[in-house]
Amino acid sequence: MGEPTTTARGAVALVADDFTELSFTEGPLAGDGPIGWPGYAEAHARAAARSGETESVVCGTGVVGGVPVVLVSFEFGFLGGSLGERAGARIAFAHAVARERRLPVVVLPATGGSRMHEGMRALLQLQYLAGESELTRAAGLPQIAVLRDPTTGGGWATLGAGSDVVLALPGAQVGFAGSRVRPPDADPAAYTAEAQFTHGHVDAVVAPAELRAVLGRWLSLLTGPVGDGPVRPPDALATPGAARDGAPGAAVPRATGGREAVARARHPARPRADAYLDAHFTVRAEISGDRCGGVDPGVRCGFGRLPDGRTVAYAAQCGTANRPAGFRTAARLVRLAGRLGIPVLTLIDTPGAANDEAAEHAGVGPAIADLFAAVVSARTSLTSLLIGEGGSGGALALTAPGNLWATPDSYFSVIAPELAASILKRPPEESAEVADRLRLGPGDLLDLGVVRGVVEVGRGDRSAP
Repeated sequence: MGEPTTTARGAVALVADDFTELSFTEGPLAGDGPIGWPGYAEAHARAAARSGETESVVCGTGVVGGVPVVLVSFEFGFLGGSLGERAGARIAFAHAVARERRLPVVVLPATGGSRMHEGMRALLQLQYLAGESELTRAAGLPQIAVLRDPTTGGGWATLGAGSDVVLALPGAQVGFAGSRVRPPDADPAAYTAEAQFTHGHVDAVVAPAELRAVLGRWLSLLTGPVGDGPVRPPDALATPGAARDGAPGAAVPRATGGREAVARARHPARPRADAYLDAHFTVRAEISGDRCGGVDPGVRCGFGRLPDGRTVAYAAQCGTANRPAGFRTAARLVRLAGRLGIPVLTLIDTPGAANDEAAEHAGVGPAIADLFAAVVSARTSLTSLLIGEGGSGGALALTAPGNLWATPDSYFSVIAPELAASILKRPPEESAEVADRLRLGPGDLLDLGVVRGVVEVGRGDRSAP
């Protein structure tokens, strides 16, 4: 770890300007604390003299990337950054200030967990602070954690993992089990920021030199203007090398049947989610992982800025068979956007949900069910654009009810034509005919009332009733 991140105030200085510490009138520690731990008062005084702090947390207001925030930074040099009653009271007050002033909360934990010297009175702080965090969440204010070394125990399981966005410094120890309570044969590499990122519990590992910019980008997106109502779908992008006029403003001829629609959607050069996201947003920041141990690279979720300055959340399928982790990450994104009042854009492009043994064991059915629930109960407006394959329930789960649009290079089907043929006990060579019968192309979807319109290449027109 670099020197700026080893102390509470150093971590604050690394990310924030104009820091003003909140004041606390606590007085000297009474006796040996709530459970009379022998020598606690002396240990507390020694920690204060050694660290220069009066408790294990420093709380105040500051500015990060031009955004006013409340900051909570842990001092590991003070009894291992442990949580006791005084630390809990300080953090609770910081959350109250955030709610009163309508400010986001940035937590910079470096903690070994609950303070042994205060017994159960210390452990109860976790429940207390979880309640404060929930009140801040209910107020529609974002919470971002930046995990320092180490972030373990209850500090990780509440203020760290409980934040909306979780960033971490490289090499930081991160885990519920601290180094002294892990199994003796535990692999230390499993308790790192990098391991937590790999398994979907951390959104990004960020180098100290980049942290101020990354944190500022997140705060600007999560607190920026959002506008009113649903966002309009992006314009279609031309397929390079396709046999048509792909110039901006040119209408792409509609597929003449289902088999042609499927062929277009499966064209190897057809634009995918990354191309649409790059064309639609000027700035982006992505969340990663489902917080249940999984990451699906076939689903991209995050927040972006439109050219007019508005923030939009997005969940985009990337053309693969999506894993349970992808559906759960998308549900996490929709719920977070709903709490913050940010509209959502979803890009639909999957041949269907993964259906192998691993997907079933990881709960693909429950994951899809949870995404359906998140979408239909969303507390914000949703817009969906079908940009390629719309394969059955795995695609429908991410689709905005009543606000779905399609590109000319797309189809949406109850199931892939080949699988439909198999279900109907038809030979594989009849799958093209089945595709025609399913009426799955953009024009058919429009006629059937499934989509609101077909977007054209780059001119902003909408072909709708």
